[in-house]
Amino acid sequence: MTVLRSLLFVPGNNSRFIGKAKSLKSDILCFDLEDSVPQNQKQTAREFIHNELQETSKYQQQIYVRINSPKSDYLNDDLLVITKCKINGIVIPKVSTVEELKMIENKLSNLEIRNKFNHIKIIPSIESAQGVINSYDIASCSNHVYALIFGIFDLLHDLGIRYNKTLAATNFARAKIPIDAKAAGIFAIDSIWQNLKDTNGLFNDCVVGRDLGYSGKSIIHPDQLKITHDVFKPNDDEIEWAHMVCNTYSKAIKHGIGSTKLKDNMIDEVHYKMAKSLLENK
Repeated sequence: MTVLRSLLFVPGNNSRFIGKAKSLKSDILCFDLEDSVPQNQKQTAREFIHNELQETSKYQQQIYVRINSPKSDYLNDDLLVITKCKINGIVIPKVSTVEELKMIENKLSNLEIRNKFNHIKIIPSIESAQGVINSYDIASCSNHVYALIFGIFDLLHDLGIRYNKTLAATNFARAKIPIDAKAAGIFAIDSIWQNLKDTNGLFNDCVVGRDLGYSGKSIIHPDQLKITHDVFKPNDDEIEWAHMVCNTYSKAIKHGIGSTKLKDNMIDEVHYKMAKSLLENK
């Protein structure tokens, strides 16, 4: 079963970070050509990534590259380079419409044919008010789309709102994206936690994301991996609950009972399904 607890961004212009990346235990490793790379370093980053990703057998993670946005001047050069690399997919930042995604998908398909590449997955990042409104259409418009990312900071910029840790203005957007992704049959990956030293804040933010239906989180430093993975997997209490539900419900079904009592709660088939799913993901 595919697990997407973490997507770790690695600046594409930092050869030291790129060299260390293979030892990291993220579920997706995403080399970045966008926000972490200054304009005068874009070509250097492409060259570093191209050289590193000619052979990916040394990586245990899924390998992605975040290209520049659909409206940028760097898009075509990014696609020309990354389609010559051995990668699983691309992250497309700042996707606001299906038309933007389809434009990139068409360019990608032509390059796949030219370079004899097979079906690169796409993860659009939703980072604008228009993108939030269109997120289900974006998620469901192509079988190349593998997941959605929620990008909080560009959304705040689009809305003209300052960031704070208890921000309520993005609650609707943050809650909508995993619902739209699930309705389209794909994963949803939550936004980054900016403060590298605030581990309690990271933990609490991961819990909120998990409870909203995200499968995992975007992260920007290896030190955030352990907390993220610990939250986005069942804990001991949840596993114990799941075993009790499965055992209790299975016994009830043998006696022709569709709903039964477990401690002080009633359980039925939906709780059994939830418990089985949780045990499959532990």
